[in-house]
Parts: sequence; C-alpha cells; structure tokens
Amino acid sequence: MISLTDLASEVVSTAAGVEGAVRAEAVRALLNVVGTAIGAAGAEETDRLAAGLRRTAAPGEVPVPGRADTFGPPSAALLTAFAAHLDDYDDTHLATVVHPGASVLGAALGATAVRDATGDQLLRAIAMGIELQLRVAVAMSPSHYDAGWHITGTVGPLGAATTASMLLGLDAEAMGRALGVATSMTLGHREGFGTMNKPLHPGKAAANGLVAAVAARRGLTASPSALDGPRGYFAVLAPSLDLSLLLDDWGSRWELLSNTYKPYPCGIVSHPAIEAAEELHRAIGGREVQRAELRCHPLVVELTGNTAPTNGLEARFSTVHGVACGLLDGPVDLHSYEDEHVRSERVAAMRSRVVLTPDPDIARAAARLEVQLSDGSTESVEIAHARGSLDAPLSDERLDQKALALIERTLPGREKEVVEAARTVSDAGSARGWFAAMAKGENA
Repeated sequence: MISLTDLASEVVSTAAGVEGAVRAEAVRALLNVVGTAIGAAGAEETDRLAAGLRRTAAPGEVPVPGRADTFGPPSAALLTAFAAHLDDYDDTHLATVVHPGASVLGAALGATAVRDATGDQLLRAIAMGIELQLRVAVAMSPSHYDAGWHITGTVGPLGAATTASMLLGLDAEAMGRALGVATSMTLGHREGFGTMNKPLHPGKAAANGLVAAVAARRGLTASPSALDGPRGYFAVLAPSLDLSLLLDDWGSRWELLSNTYKPYPCGIVSHPAIEAAEELHRAIGGREVQRAELRCHPLVVELTGNTAPTNGLEARFSTVHGVACGLLDGPVDLHSYEDEHVRSERVAAMRSRVVLTPDPDIARAAARLEVQLSDGSTESVEIAHARGSLDAPLSDERLDQKALALIERTLPGREKEVVEAARTVSDAGSARGWFAAMAKGENA
C-alpha cells in the first residue's frame, strides 16, 4: 500500500531542491499561468462564472488576478484557474497532456488568503504541486486519458491539495490526509472539450484541492489506501499503472522540467500544423489555395478533428481551423479564435479545403502540410519539432512577450510590472500581497 504520509514526506523534503534549473522552470510555469489567468480574467465566460458564484457561494475579500471583484477563497481559486485555462493557452506536459499550472495557481491564491507565506514559499509550493500531479499523471498514462478522462481535472485536485497544504504549513501526516481527501474530489471527461465546461475542470480542481487541505488542517480524515486500495483512485481511474513513475527518484527526476508553454491558444496537437500553415502563407504569396492536405499524428484527428466549429471554444479543437487561419492570415493568435473570425465565410471556405490524413509514423510534435494552388503548382512544409515542444522550447524572451500581450488585454499599462513581479516572486515578502497586486483596481 502507498503510504500517503510517506508520499507527502517526499514532497516536503524535495521542496528544498527547487533550485537552479528547477527553480527557473517553476518561475517560467508561474509566469505563463499568471499571464493566461489575467488575460482571460475579463472574458465573457469568466464573467458568467463569477456571476454564478456571487449568487451561490459565500462572499469574501480575496482579490482575483485581473479582476476588481472579490470572493471567498474556494470561489477565488475556482475563478482564477478557470480563467487560466479558458483560452487553452496554459502550460502543457506533453507526455500526459496535463495542464498543471492553473489548478495550483488557483489553490495558492486561496491558501495564501487563509495563511500568508513568502514569495519563496509560494514558488516552492507551486513547483511541488505541479510535480506531484504530473507524477500521478505519468503513472496512469496513457490508459487513464484513453478511457475518456480529462486528466487535468482528475490529477489537478491532488496537485492543488499539495500546493495548498504546503502554504498552510501542514506536516506530512496532515498533507497525506489532504491528498487522501483530494482523491475523492476528481472530475472531468473529454466530452467537455470545446465548451465552457473544459476550463471548469481545473477550476474545480483548484477549489477542491484547497478545500481538501483546509479540511485536513482541521482534522478531516480519509482512507489511508485512498490512492491504491482495491476501490481507490487508481483502481477506478487507471486500467493500467506504473507506480514507479510516481514513487521513485524524488529529487533527481523532475517532471516539471518536461513542462512546455504554448505559442498558440488551442489544443497543442494542432501546433505543428499551424506552424506549417504560417510558413506556407509566406511561400504562397497571395496565390489561392485549392486544397491542403495535412499528414499528422492520429491523435490530431481524435482530439482536434472538429471540421465545422461555430465559436472560439470549439475552434480550439479544430486543426483545420488553425491551418485555415495560418494559410489565410499568417500569424495565428487570440484573434484567430474570436467567435466572429471563426464564423467568417472566408475562414469557413478555407477550412473546407483542408484534409487531415492521420499517419502513425508522424510524431505528435511534427506535421507535413502540402497545398495545391490555383496556378497548378504545389507547395509543402514539414515541421519536425513544433515551437513550444521540448525540442524547440519557447525562450524566456518569447515567454515574456506572450505574458506581456496577455496581461495587457486586461491590465493595460501594468503588464511590465506584473511580468517583473512573476520573474522575481522569490523576493516577495508576502504572497498574499503579491497576489493582491495583480488584481484590477475598483475604478480601473
């Protein structure tokens, strides 16, 4: 049986190793998810959720990044993580397709409202929340995801509980109980992709992990075999399992170092195709595309095979849409996924000319796109390693540019200040104050 207390002890002791390259990657993860959370904080979908929370949840004074209103800790956690994942622009662990940053950011906000911490403690807690959930994810991948679960929602509560437990000052025994409670608070299936329900998964993961930690702090118990008992978390959720990937090599193997950051706001399996389309846009030089064939990994068709999206959320799971925008417009960005752009006749016509051809010999981060043009000629581009992949990671400069553009949407004039705050989070004396500085003033 897995001892939850021993697992929590590994987390606590390993937190001291968040230094050097690991610390640098934790900062990158934090910066990226702060950017995506603030960037979508004022979106219509986020406002709808906020309105619902104001009517159904306890009020509070916790400021949400990018917003002027305040909420109780669980609602603030939920709303922050929802916004962080709304544009599908947050971090992605390619081996498991987990988006780990949103849930731990939301849980950290809620936890620091209950008990303040330093910026250094905040960074370590976020790093370990990401690491724990990614280790759980690799242990049960790919069988868990293949069964239809949205893994971000199902491992997120455990990562969120880890982050919140550390910030609340729980010892290993209490953190173990928090993890046990969190195993019963998982949620999310892939049928929700392309709808507002998808970002709700990390939102609820953040809130649930926070509640698990707060409840454990007050003595709430869970089954000691909650993870690996005969009717426990793994038995229910994972048809096949490799526990060594969860339990072994703490402090020497870091899944956090395999986290990646998106250059495009959509499902990550579409990225090689979009990059190829952007390159072909330049080669085409205004000639009309008659047909475009994309040879891609089969997962592209499975996850992002929507050929007729009707809004931006659906288009994020439409590779043909991303290709169409790249061929027509060149750079693919947030504008490409605005509802009006998705519904335009010009884009719809180009989508209809794009054909997806799955090929198991093509890697997930690769694609080959060939277009037939109106003058009878053909052009093609092959992408071996898409931007943002482990083989072609976003540079610090590109990541800063992405965060600046996102934050500027919601907090114009403050984007440089927020990016600098994220880059220097370890210097903050108060994590609570650090979060409060990212809220939108009442009169803004």
